Amino acid sequence: MVAGEVVAPSVLTQPLTEVLGTKTAHKLTEAFGYHTVGEMLGHLPRRYAQRGELTDLAQLRLDEHVTVQAQVLSVSTKPMAHRRGSLTEVVLGDGQPGEATHTLKVTFFNQKWREKQLQPGVCGLFAGKVTSFRNRLQLAHPEYVLFDQADPEPDADSSDDSGGRQEVLEAFGSGPIPLYPATAGVQSWQLRTVMRTLLPLLGELEAEDPLPARVRQRHGLLGLADALRALHHPAQEADWQAGRARLRWQEAFVLQTVLEQRRAALRAQVATPRRAQQPHTPGLLEAFDARLPFALTPGQREVGEQIASDLAQNWPMHRLLQGDVGSGKTVVALRAMLTVVDAGGQAALLAPTEVLAYQHYRSITALLGPLAQAGQLGAAECSTGVVLLTGSATTGQRRQALLAAANGQAGLVIGTHALLQDPVDFADLGLVVVDEQHRFGVQQRDALRAKAARPPHVLVMTATPIPRTVAMTVFGDLDVSTLTQLPAGRQAIQTTVVPVQAQAWMDRLWQRVREEVAAGHRVYVVCPRIGAQEGEEDAPPVEGPLDLDSDPEGQGGCDEAGLTGVLDLIEQLRSGPLSDLRVQFLHGRMPATEKDQRMRDFAAGLIDVLVSTTVIEVGVDVAQATVMVIMDAQRFGISQLHQLRGRVGRGGLPGLCLLVTTAEQGSPTRQRLEAVAATTDGFELANLDLQARREGDVLGASQSGRRSSLRMLSVLRDEKLIARAKQEAHQVVTADPTLSTHPALAAAVAAAQSDHHADYLAKG
Repeated sequence: MVAGEVVAPSVLTQPLTEVLGTKTAHKLTEAFGYHTVGEMLGHLPRRYAQRGELTDLAQLRLDEHVTVQAQVLSVSTKPMAHRRGSLTEVVLGDGQPGEATHTLKVTFFNQKWREKQLQPGVCGLFAGKVTSFRNRLQLAHPEYVLFDQADPEPDADSSDDSGGRQEVLEAFGSGPIPLYPATAGVQSWQLRTVMRTLLPLLGELEAEDPLPARVRQRHGLLGLADALRALHHPAQEADWQAGRARLRWQEAFVLQTVLEQRRAALRAQVATPRRAQQPHTPGLLEAFDARLPFALTPGQREVGEQIASDLAQNWPMHRLLQGDVGSGKTVVALRAMLTVVDAGGQAALLAPTEVLAYQHYRSITALLGPLAQAGQLGAAECSTGVVLLTGSATTGQRRQALLAAANGQAGLVIGTHALLQDPVDFADLGLVVVDEQHRFGVQQRDALRAKAARPPHVLVMTATPIPRTVAMTVFGDLDVSTLTQLPAGRQAIQTTVVPVQAQAWMDRLWQRVREEVAAGHRVYVVCPRIGAQEGEEDAPPVEGPLDLDSDPEGQGGCDEAGLTGVLDLIEQLRSGPLSDLRVQFLHGRMPATEKDQRMRDFAAGLIDVLVSTTVIEVGVDVAQATVMVIMDAQRFGISQLHQLRGRVGRGGLPGLCLLVTTAEQGSPTRQRLEAVAATTDGFELANLDLQARREGDVLGASQSGRRSSLRMLSVLRDEKLIARAKQEAHQVVTADPTLSTHPALAAAVAAAQSDHHADYLAKG
């Protein structure tokens, strides 16, 4: 094929074997899994080097496979001490000889002839796996290409094959040097040679470009073929930057098109409108508002109006309600549920744990009072039934709850995963509320929605604040409402990091616990595991999309085996600093009835200190709880720490959160804990969480179980780009819902929907 020849648009699907030959194609398939030209061209450079700009060797990490541009500082060969043969050692640097520089040792066994090539002052690319010898990083037997020097003939005893390296150097040209993700068998410069073979095949690719021409023109973007050329063979830095900008746009646009199509599909469904009662017809909602012991915040009223407007439509509401810890989401959701009951329907509230389900049941029935006692003596004239359904319910309780849901006597049904089971039927399910939505999979939420005769309205809630870019990217097919105000009576929570090594601090911590109990208050102590019996662990539950790994940098953390266990700690406290207090434990493996009774006793003041796992993380509301002690705080992520401390300071009393940690001062993990201590603003913490993440983790493994397929897009950096892509996608989908006039875009959307993170994106 003649270089530069324009071929049919199917070039991207052309097998590599036809273009590169069987041997090379199989090698690439084995290394990367690629089979076609398009897949291979999608293997983008990790970064770009410029001749003379040496790699910062201080950034290298053990066990990484790297390609570095460095200069030879010295070379020497010496006999090996304990075996036959010689060792050639080369010292590479990222500065000129004689200057202060970071260095990297390179070693070759029985290859003295390397001295002829690797003379001091020579620069080149060196590729290999970073290992360590005597606490010094090194590359053993790396592949390399030297600049501005012809390859000398190796000695007769050399097994090195230097053929083709001059061709490789010519392939780099004089512009930026693409450095690709590589393997031990396929080096970066070999990939550059492959790309030089493939690029002339591209033509213009207009028919295969997912970005419509008018979108490219409006935003000054390259076509797909030009973008690939700019990325793989840039003449200057501006070229690859323009190529990256184009592919970031494509990624954002395709993703937003997927979400816009989902929104359009939801609007095409037919739901039963659930309108609130007219003013002259008093109903549950009006009666509930009249008996509320507090005034709704302006934010609660505004969000309530948004939800009421959604419920009145003949297509299903699909809304995310987010709010910081204690912002009053449950009251907003309850008012929406009462609106549906007033309109003749039922509402189901799905909670992730039995502790939280029991908590919702108690708080909702307490707030409603006689309004929740339909069919009972003393019930209000306009009242409904409220039932609780959990996996540990007795046969009688379960039978009663199922009957009330099926015949419509229960307007409000609260439960756990037990609501998803086949025997659970509803008379007229009109609204599904999912609390802590990130704890449920797509199939689980769909199973509850399927119990409605018509598509129900859906409200999902999260107490993990979500930055705007993530809301557009992850939750782009939902309408988003945000509560930013805290209800009256919520007190500020002081947070302090307590180093476990400082015994005086620990002594003062338990003394402070005793002082709070003496004042009539109650204390939580949270541990990351159950402990005591055969190493049982109660690891923190799966986090939402914005929670950090427990120790993402691998520094300053602790050994898993050394984590504090509930059953271990409670014995220490009972026999030690809290010996005269009423100390009890709570964990997820206790029977549900026992867990509920334990929480009731704690709320009633029969327990002073509750030592628990993260089973109390969300929703639990004990007004007299003022102190939260979190053991091994480095084990938890930012949002989980914020959730846990939100359990105190809820009853008009100031709260105190003590983060006990083994993390060393100055370590990344300790800095993360200090950041939590520095602010109680969940939205600020969500942004800190996002900034601390590695690129691509935001849509990561927390729910889908695998890494996200986002490659170029950064939800932190590209907020404005995502917003513009969302607008463009909305216009395209509004004008052409099936994308019949955009076949390349339709193909890209189909690929995105079949990708491994598609289920994760389907939030409701």
